Amino acid sequence: MNLHRIDLNLFAVFDAIYTAGSLTKAADVLCITQPAVSNSLARLRDMLNDPLFVRTGHSMTPTPVAQNIIVPARAALELLRKSVQESHIFDPLIAEKQFNFASRDLLEVSILPRLLAHLEDGSPNITLANFEISRSKVVSEMANGNLDFFADASTFTDPHLHKSCIATDRYVVLARKNHPKLKNGLDLQTFLSLNHINVTYRHDGSSAVDVALDNLGHKRCIKFHSQHFLTVPSALVKTDMIACMPYHLAKHYDLAMYEMPIEMPAMEYFLYWHVSMNEDHAHRWMREQIMEVAKAYQHV
Repeated sequence: MNLHRIDLNLFAVFDAIYTAGSLTKAADVLCITQPAVSNSLARLRDMLNDPLFVRTGHSMTPTPVAQNIIVPARAALELLRKSVQESHIFDPLIAEKQFNFASRDLLEVSILPRLLAHLEDGSPNITLANFEISRSKVVSEMANGNLDFFADASTFTDPHLHKSCIATDRYVVLARKNHPKLKNGLDLQTFLSLNHINVTYRHDGSSAVDVALDNLGHKRCIKFHSQHFLTVPSALVKTDMIACMPYHLAKHYDLAMYEMPIEMPAMEYFLYWHVSMNEDHAHRWMREQIMEVAKAYQHV
């Protein structure tokens, strides 16, 4: 049998005829016309190479082939009905599901721990996983179901993705405590005179800080380029370098903090998901939890 020819609608008609015992009654149950039922039965007979039902008086009597397949056919239809029904129902108290994220260390440190705490009591069987995935693979990984969310502090435009700004932040400057050149605070001249640690994911090594400085005709001295903010604090405590970091990450470290000596646009954190998941109940529920946690995070 060619599986590509199987139409599940035909088995729904088959089940109705088997239960009702006539084409007319089956049509009434299915709310379709009798010719439509007859047509479906003809197609199923052709596909299975068996009459399936023979007329006995005013009723349709199932053949041995029909009797053999009715139980598995009904089981398959019930599984399909149950799956469709459950796709419209999501109960976090009993659901067992893992949501997969791809987020930079900034979001992993700031949002995900709070999300875990938020889910701990009311969603005992919900698990989270965070992976490092290149931006070029985000859409394909979402499309094949391996990735639920991508979070980043930069814009990412693709027609297959939805996005939402979940939080904003600002840059601050970090340095070790009792820094010898920062006894009187941090002005632009001092900022430019010190060596910097720069965090960026761009191949050219530039960051939003460098773009802002370039617009003012300035350039800072960068001694260390890093892809991760989490490496910065340990380097700062051992050197006289400084680093620009998002405030909501910087506040967790026992370091001296200063406001930026130049105007900087606010940082925006974006959450991305595939368009195919927009109306999925479980996915929509998780988005709501993320938004709630992110909103509270900005005020802590």
